[in-house]
Amino acid sequence: MKKINFPMLLLAILVVLMFCLVGVAIAYESVLLIILFILLGFALMGYGIFLKRKSDY
Repeated sequence: MKKINFPMLLLAILVVLMFCLVGVAIAYESVLLIILFILLGFALMGYGIFLKRKSDY
């Protein structure tokens, strides 16, 4: 069984949380928060992909 990579797990949980918060921002009808959480979600996802590619080589 492989060891759990906790920093990457935390990063993945943060990405999912950001996109869940987009739903909350939609419920509050706050365009600024919607844009903020979408951008943060994609930025964190991009950072995770960057780290994954960097660790593979």
